[in-house]
Amino acid sequence: MKTKILFGISLLFGLMFINSGLNKFFNYMPMPKDMPENMMKLMGEFKEIGWLLPLIAVAEIVGGILFITNKFRALGAIVIFPVLVGILLTHLLIAPSGLPIAIALWAIELWVIIENRDKYLPMIK
Repeated sequence: MKTKILFGISLLFGLMFINSGLNKFFNYMPMPKDMPENMMKLMGEFKEIGWLLPLIAVAEIVGGILFITNKFRALGAIVIFPVLVGILLTHLLIAPSGLPIAIALWAIELWVIIENRDKYLPMIK
């Protein structure tokens, strides 16, 4: 039962990141009208650095695909980890309205990391 719940949550988590990454390439979701000015400025600066958004998008897409699969979920969690750090810092410092979602994403990430801790131990020994 636990593995089915973890798979369902991992599927939703992975699809969210795949969607987010694809949106960075194709811009099919409009920016919210009530977005804080600081956040709009930050997104403009990200676009000005031509390579940053595509790099984040690729990390989100690849990490999301890996996160969905049971065999590569531990690797997907590592790929998505820096993206989640950026999401958390952005919502802590610039747009606190998205903090509950950021915390939920972190909870899922930490659950997967804890479930796969035996796969990470050889890296730190």
